[in-house]
Order: sequence, then structure tokens, then C-alpha cells
Amino acid sequence: MSASSNGDKRAMNILRELDAAEQELVGRTVVLTGGKAGTIDDVFLDDEHGLRISIRGHEGRWPISTVNHIES
Repeated sequence: MSASSNGDKRAMNILRELDAAEQELVGRTVVLTGGKAGTIDDVFLDDEHGLRISIRGHEGRWPISTVNHIES
């Protein structure tokens, strides 16, 4: 297996996981540790912080680690 082939497989796995996270999280209501609350509008991959979310009606993107509660 070549290095580029191995890298391609890893990249595809990352994209699959990002897509799965989007499908699972977008549209769900969350409360962040800082008190912000709302509906998840989008999911992003940040090379510095990993998975981040945006919340409808609030400017900015927050690390998924700041989610205190998510509707089940």
C-alpha cells in the first residue's frame, strides 16, 4: 500500500465521520458550558480544536467539548 493510498483512506474516514457527526447533531438543541443555548446549525472540522459547532442565532463556532447538555 502506498503512502498516498494510506493518506487517502485516512482522509475518507475523517470525511465519513464528519458527515456522521453532522447528521447526528444538526438540528438538535444544546446548552453550552458558558450558558449559550440553541439549535445546532452546522458542524465544522477545525485543525486546532477538532469538531466545532455553530448555534442558530449566535455568532461564532464552539468546540464540541463545551456542550453541557444535548437534547436526546
